[in-house]
Amino acid sequence: MAAAAPAALSLRSCAGLAPSRADRPSSFQKKKKSAPPPLLSSRRGGRRVLYTSSSFSSTRAVSVGSPPQAEQEGLKKFHFLVANAKFMLDEEEHFREQLFEKLRYYGERTKEQDFWLVIEPKFLEKFPAITKRLKRPAVALVSTDATWITFMKLRLDRVLADSFEAGNLGEALASNPVELQFEKPEKWVAPYPKYESGWWKTFQPPETSKTLSQV
Repeated sequence: MAAAAPAALSLRSCAGLAPSRADRPSSFQKKKKSAPPPLLSSRRGGRRVLYTSSSFSSTRAVSVGSPPQAEQEGLKKFHFLVANAKFMLDEEEHFREQLFEKLRYYGERTKEQDFWLVIEPKFLEKFPAITKRLKRPAVALVSTDATWITFMKLRLDRVLADSFEAGNLGEALASNPVELQFEKPEKWVAPYPKYESGWWKTFQPPETSKTLSQV
């Protein structure tokens, strides 16, 4: 009997195996994310501008941190309280105490004064809705500190408040100066003497105080 022929081994071609990662078509390979284009910056019309661009031939400008319109035009914002002069300067004595206390506080810290009293301020012409509710003469407390003005409005209560913009301090504090005289009460029941008339001149703009001293 003839011996059986040895079994023949059959190996598949390597081409039939799954291709290696290196042999895969490029369409199957994961695409690498390209790095974002660099940011370029420049100044344009007083504003900082960032440019995102893949080349200098095609750019997109993005405005960053544009200043408020008032700052662009060189204006400054002022906040104020206003009431009739007799209430503010003669009847509401706590008002005087608060102003002198704030002035002392600024002096101790060598801080520049940023609040003033303006009698018959010219800026009231811009606020007809306020002026028609005021007894005259009127006096305004003006400051660049919005938070403090809000605080003072809550303390005084019977005052009107708003804000405006001006190109400089002289324009903001311009007034039609008048000399104020208040009658002394027939009876004074408080345990301390009544404040002397004219105490408010300490808080008026320098030029206004000088003009009134010559009247």
